[in-house]
Amino acid sequence: MVKALDIAVRIARLRESIDKHNYNYYILDAPTISDAEYDVLFRELQALEAQYPNLIIPESPTQKIGVTPLDSFKSIKHLTQMLSLENAFSEKELVYFDQKIRQLLNKDKLNYACEPKFDGLAVSLIYENGRFMRGATRGDGNFGEDITLNLRTIPTILLSLQADFPEKLEVRGEVVMPKSSFNKLNELAISKQEKPFANPRNAAAGSLRQLDPRVTAKRKLEFYAYSAAVIDGKPLPDTHHETLLQLQQWGIRISTENTVVKGIEAVQEYYNKLLLKRDKLPYEMDGIVVKVDDLSLQEKLGFVSRAPRWALAYKFPAQEVITQLEDVDFQVGRTGVLTPVARLKTVAVAGVMVSNATLHNMDEIARKDIRLGDYVIVRRAGDVIPEVVGPVLEKRENTSIIKLPKKCPVCGSDVVKIEGEAGARCEGGLICSAQRIESIKHFVSRKGMDIEGLGAKIVEQLVNEKLIESVSDIYALTKENLLKLERMGDKSASNILTSIEKSKNTTLAKFLFALGIREVGESTAQLLASHFSLDELIQAKIETLQDLPDIGPIVAGHIVFFFGQKNNLKIIQQLRDAGIVWPKHQQVQTHQPLKGKTFVLTGTLSFSRDEIKAQLNTLGAKVTDSVSAKTSGVIVGEDPGSKLAKAQKLGIPILNEKELIKLLKA
Repeated sequence: MVKALDIAVRIARLRESIDKHNYNYYILDAPTISDAEYDVLFRELQALEAQYPNLIIPESPTQKIGVTPLDSFKSIKHLTQMLSLENAFSEKELVYFDQKIRQLLNKDKLNYACEPKFDGLAVSLIYENGRFMRGATRGDGNFGEDITLNLRTIPTILLSLQADFPEKLEVRGEVVMPKSSFNKLNELAISKQEKPFANPRNAAAGSLRQLDPRVTAKRKLEFYAYSAAVIDGKPLPDTHHETLLQLQQWGIRISTENTVVKGIEAVQEYYNKLLLKRDKLPYEMDGIVVKVDDLSLQEKLGFVSRAPRWALAYKFPAQEVITQLEDVDFQVGRTGVLTPVARLKTVAVAGVMVSNATLHNMDEIARKDIRLGDYVIVRRAGDVIPEVVGPVLEKRENTSIIKLPKKCPVCGSDVVKIEGEAGARCEGGLICSAQRIESIKHFVSRKGMDIEGLGAKIVEQLVNEKLIESVSDIYALTKENLLKLERMGDKSASNILTSIEKSKNTTLAKFLFALGIREVGESTAQLLASHFSLDELIQAKIETLQDLPDIGPIVAGHIVFFFGQKNNLKIIQQLRDAGIVWPKHQQVQTHQPLKGKTFVLTGTLSFSRDEIKAQLNTLGAKVTDSVSAKTSGVIVGEDPGSKLAKAQKLGIPILNEKELIKLLKA
């Protein structure tokens, strides 16, 4: 009896919790838990109700769809019920789904329609005699919110269907916010010191629920259809996939990733393929949707409570999970910047066990109000380093403020927060071993002095064994020194010494890049080398440097500051004394024929973009990333992007690679 009471209490608490999270997710567009954590709660409730069916009530979240629509919008009754889908999280559950329905149908193999499961907001669109009349959210499955005016602002929702359309059509689909639009929206919110959206799904839902359609119009939403609930006045195709193709003929957008496969093994192959493409697609998706393709078989299978028997959402591994922030460490980079790193209670994110995540910088920590001891949302997409999205305020208790250390955790030098910069820096310079190691790694890299064999682990050993303390010490290394290192053989040591000797003949641009001057990358190093000798650059003033294209006051200030440090000049002289040389500087002609011109690069070219940019800069031109009416020309390689179309629209000159070479020679 006590056990039954405990079960009833647990079920009641689960229902209360899930209802609250449904309200936060569907109505407020502000979830307080991750999708994965929600799925755990929902599945626990399903399992308990399956075990104790006498405790099931019609009001349970497992028996209903969505939530009651908001009072802010007029309520619309759907022509047919908008259902939810059952979820699968493993291949085993997918196979069980297939076995169950094949058994019901007495079939050996089925054709399945496979589609991306968009992470957006489900909507219903009603067309009458080819004209878009009204649209609504899913709501509770029977009634949704009338968001017709907002839906009309979405360019990918047709207001009039193309020829040969039915008398009445109800289309179901998903409104999504592309990743690019989501990033711009959040950048704007942060610049206005407003709260950013947690993810594109919430941004899309929030945009559709704006009371002012002009706000929705600015959000760059898109629509993809995934079914036709009603088609009156036209014969219905025999399959789900053919129905979607029919919608496409009427001008309604469907996903290019849609397909039909035979057998459940092929469904798993589709899932694996889409999972690999997930991060490259322009929109967020959290799995695939699998449907029995034959509509007559769908009708035979029917429905159970809130979901059809013939369809399944096969979810990808969660990209966002919740775990506890146990500590924060500060790592020191090559330039001395301190980066806060979250030490987390280990958790699986997108199929990988994660115990560390980036916190970016102290400004981000303050903006997100992240504290030690918080439960936090951790996100990992593809190969991107996991990041802490923000705290779960509902779970906050016994937390403390994260503080920037006053002393460098590596060398004990002062830590300074630079005005106008997000990061804080260790002032230890070359005496800080963290900076020393990273600066040496940078110096010997392929784009720097290109010393083969001196990889990261070898450099760390050399510094830790006190065999080198600065980049100039590399040129004093002996075979005896190298043989002291772990797993270093005679041949490897000889190869490294040969590579060190070879690196002495370099270019001024590579040498400048190797020095690790802040904000001086390959392109800027090439630009400086084309205008100055090293001695001239050491003496250059900020005003002189700013005369060069693409060098502003900040970069110029970093260059002057670097060459103003006695320690840096001492090391440069030691490097020159060690025998490092480059071709004699040839003064760039003062007449710059392309001065005042601006170019944009698009597509794949034979030369690297940095090389092309450096040559154009030398001739006085600027190279920018975006096409505008002020652009002088667009240089086009293979597979150009949207920049070419924009240039053609604006009537801007287009140059192919041959024309570019001719221009540079001229």
